[in-house]
Amino acid sequence: MGVSVEQNMGDVGRHQKSLADGFPQMPRLVQSPKLANGFRKPPLPRMMSSHSSSEDLANSFAHYMGSSDGESSEGEVSSSHDHDEETPIDNGLDAEKINGKVAVERRSSIDARSPKEAAEKEEEEDEDEDQEVEGYWENPEEKLASEELSFGVDSRDIGTSDDWIERKPSLVRLTGRHPFNCEAPLSELMDAGFITPANIHYVRNHGCVPRSNWDDWRIEVTGRVKWPTKLSMNDLLTKFPQREFPCTLVCAGNRRKEQNMTAQTIGFNWGAAAVSNSVWKGVRLCEVLRYCGVMSRKKGALNVCFEGAETLPAAGGSKYGTSVSIDNAMDEAQDIILAYEQNGRRLLPDHGFPVRVIIPGYVGGRMVKWLKAITVSPQESQNHYHFNDNRVLPSHVDAEKAKAEGWFYKPDYIINEMNINSAVTTPAHNEILPFESAQKPYTVKGYAYSGGGRKVTRVELSLDGGETWRLCNIARLEKPTKHGKYWCWVHWNLDVEVTDFLQSKEIVVRAWDAALNSQPEHLTWNVMGMMNNCWFRVKIQACRTPGGGIGLNFEHPTCPGNQSGGWMAKLKKATDQKPQPAAVEPAAPAKRSMVKSPSMPSFRQHIVRQISMFEVRRHTHSESAWIVVHGSVYDCTAFLHDHPGGVDSILISAGTDATEEFDAIHSDKAKAMLEKYKMGELSHESEHDLHSAGSTPDSSLRGGNNFKFLSTISEVSQADAHPVALNPKERIAFQLIKKENLSATTCKLRFALQSKEHILGLPVGKHVLIAANINGKLVMRAYTPISCDKDVGYFDLLVKIYFRNETFPSGGLMSQHLASLSVGESIMVKGPLGHIQYKGKGEFEVHGHVKHARKLAMIAGGTGITPMYQVIRAILENPSDQTDVSLIYCNRNESDIMVKEQLDEWQEKHSNFRVWYTVTSGHVSEGWKYSRCRMNENMMREHLPPRSPDTYAFICGPPTMESSSLESLEHLGYDRKSCFSF
Repeated sequence: MGVSVEQNMGDVGRHQKSLADGFPQMPRLVQSPKLANGFRKPPLPRMMSSHSSSEDLANSFAHYMGSSDGESSEGEVSSSHDHDEETPIDNGLDAEKINGKVAVERRSSIDARSPKEAAEKEEEEDEDEDQEVEGYWENPEEKLASEELSFGVDSRDIGTSDDWIERKPSLVRLTGRHPFNCEAPLSELMDAGFITPANIHYVRNHGCVPRSNWDDWRIEVTGRVKWPTKLSMNDLLTKFPQREFPCTLVCAGNRRKEQNMTAQTIGFNWGAAAVSNSVWKGVRLCEVLRYCGVMSRKKGALNVCFEGAETLPAAGGSKYGTSVSIDNAMDEAQDIILAYEQNGRRLLPDHGFPVRVIIPGYVGGRMVKWLKAITVSPQESQNHYHFNDNRVLPSHVDAEKAKAEGWFYKPDYIINEMNINSAVTTPAHNEILPFESAQKPYTVKGYAYSGGGRKVTRVELSLDGGETWRLCNIARLEKPTKHGKYWCWVHWNLDVEVTDFLQSKEIVVRAWDAALNSQPEHLTWNVMGMMNNCWFRVKIQACRTPGGGIGLNFEHPTCPGNQSGGWMAKLKKATDQKPQPAAVEPAAPAKRSMVKSPSMPSFRQHIVRQISMFEVRRHTHSESAWIVVHGSVYDCTAFLHDHPGGVDSILISAGTDATEEFDAIHSDKAKAMLEKYKMGELSHESEHDLHSAGSTPDSSLRGGNNFKFLSTISEVSQADAHPVALNPKERIAFQLIKKENLSATTCKLRFALQSKEHILGLPVGKHVLIAANINGKLVMRAYTPISCDKDVGYFDLLVKIYFRNETFPSGGLMSQHLASLSVGESIMVKGPLGHIQYKGKGEFEVHGHVKHARKLAMIAGGTGITPMYQVIRAILENPSDQTDVSLIYCNRNESDIMVKEQLDEWQEKHSNFRVWYTVTSGHVSEGWKYSRCRMNENMMREHLPPRSPDTYAFICGPPTMESSSLESLEHLGYDRKSCFSF
């Protein structure tokens, strides 16, 4: 899952050395070398240990591959053998046969057993193995440069956290500059041959690549093991038998862009090259677990959880993690290894240096890179990505429904093993085949793979839409393991007469595996765009060649990433311009535009992407948040955690036309910043578009539906449950029923909810957006009610009125408007939103990440008291919540202090609450015992708790006060990670 790059700097540079300095260089795997007749094959150099132990620490490259190219899927003969102690060596589609069999060389590994035990073990294994013939591994020197890894740092990485990594410029970037997600151009991937060079292996990164050091790296093995252990990289090399074999890695999102052309998923645009095949070397996971004394299933050893080193913002600052069952982890037939080499070189940064998990037959998302922790647990991984990635949900489930109803947590929809899949790679997209009178047959080529160790048994090609099928030739360069497993893809080919293309509209391919799984004719849309494996279709159309002759143009379904092109993109554009119910694959479009030569200008013109509102509505969550502003569509996902108002400030408008609200809240500077995230224009929609699209995509085989008009099916609520007033996607009108002036600048307003049974539905710590039309313009401001959900039928707002003055000529538009309201008038409210939520008993969430506090240090300024008031009330009204709270409340005048009577009463009655006031000017009442100055470090030291692991600080007030408070807290030992602003 990574593109390897040569490193020549720091610690990483040292990692490229062979394990055995001073001994013969380990041969490097290269791109599909053609074995020339008469080429003298050098014997494979044996890899020696550079450690003091007399035993070898790693296998040499040895025989793994079977018969070679040109082999038909029928009548295939392949012997099974034990490769527990062997490794793959054939790296191309043209392996030389000797007497009908591939030449091989048998090599045994020497593990950490005693010489006697090792010999006995080898003798036992030899008795079970089929007879093998002596052979060699091809390593022509002129091919070594084909895996060149020195490219320099790409200019697109400059200024990102990955600006120290070298990457091949030809890779297609799928998610902009950062994080780095890419695939190779499909033709380049296939030209490389059976073994994919590290420099074009696909990459899936969720965040920045962590810097690491081989000597300092440790893998911590804990949980249900007798001997919790921290293993160094040298421990892996010296304490365990080494294992080396080829394995195909596939992203579960391979071919996702075809789904995105049907209806937008929450994932980015993988093409058909999110697949690669390399040789991986490491140690078996089961050997490591045995070494650590893994316990029995009865003692709770049911799952093995993996966690990487990278910190990921989308998961609230957690690491990437997932798990496998203990049965798979301990099964040697599954070949799960902790890998530290790829293609004879140590792993490089994008690939997980220094160590990663390899799980043959599984999707790439289960193979954790930069492995730091292994935990044997009764539960499967509770990591964010284990649940929120790599799932295939039913087609009727969109993003909003999935999140609201917990579909990501349903075990039936998890992805582990790869599915059967295939694709055409030759002819390439937009390739033009000139038509000549004396034409040789054209060789169609491609790849196929399956998961779970299942053998790809046949690949079939059709030129008549699936009415008839032709059997393709399979170049099978892999022999099965002794357990009958196949871990690698196959490449296939078929010669087709050019005249056959003239009678055809498309090339269609499908594959079958040993379990008789095959590919479906049409894709099944799912919200994550995973596991797309429908028939791969290449359209054929007549065209003019650049020389003016007649030729055939071949067009693939899509081009990866944001590249334009592909017959599905054209079909989508035509559908967007003239909406109609469409099947995934129309039988015969009435009229299709002829595909022109790629050299013609019309193909190179910039096309603004047209996006329907139906697509926008699907992007409503933290993994993919789209908004519409003034007719343009913006993907704000990358900005979620940088937004000053928190994630909810964007999510509350995600999937909607946010023009009015955006203009009401944001400055011209913010509007200019938004352009960075523009992805297209909102397309015009008919009434059919707006009303036929429910939670099933409009492009399903049966067209749209009216599910959106059906009542939601849910469990019957409890008798004492109250309906919730707030709606995060709509502004709701609430009528003022009571108004109380507390001072010249403060008033308390009570608003009625929809009924006397309603509650506001505002979690503690969250706030709402209040909207009003003032002077003909929409104005929106955030307010935190001082009431809670124990208050049924109404909610209360405490409003500090900012009147016009010389320094503030307009005053506070919203506060003055609220103060002017008369009983019976209404305001518009939308929510909840906010990034902090207090859950009770010291537990709170920040950006979804759970924290536990024994003490809270609070600093409030002016109206910043309202969120603090919410939290304090929740703590003090719950007898079982013993969280200790210390509050410093800053104001200009004593008369500005809000809710002082209630705060004083709480301080008198509750030993776990203390408040200290400070004012900077004005008259104070007789007996004033608090401060009359600006808050300072000494005041904080005296009235706030000292920093400890379970002490956190909450701050809310003017920006300058928040900034100075943070600086003082840092001087007192607090770190920024323990201080949070509302």
